[in-house]
Amino acid sequence: MAEGQPPQPPESDQELIAELQAELSRLKVSDLLLQTVYTVSSLGYHRLSGDDKDLEQAQLAIEALKALLPVLEGAVPEEAVRDFNQVLANMQLAYASAAAEDPPAPSP
Repeated sequence: MAEGQPPQPPESDQELIAELQAELSRLKVSDLLLQTVYTVSSLGYHRLSGDDKDLEQAQLAIEALKALLPVLEGAVPEEAVRDFNQVLANMQLAYASAAAEDPPAPSP
């Protein structure tokens, strides 16, 4: 091995790297954003009730969806944006209901 050159990964690692690079070249940003919106909405709903209730995290999910959905317009099918806008509206209603059930503690 020549001095100053980084060691080459084993052939199996090189194959894995090549596969990952090929997958990345096929991946579209719009696909990743749709998956992100789905994941954020799922996590947000999960934080609205039960043992995992965390209204701060639910509000963060709502704000993230409000920021991401306009970016998707024109980049993904119109039905997907419409459906996620409905999810956002439902989440906002669920948040308002959850917040009414759990008012903030009074300040000292």
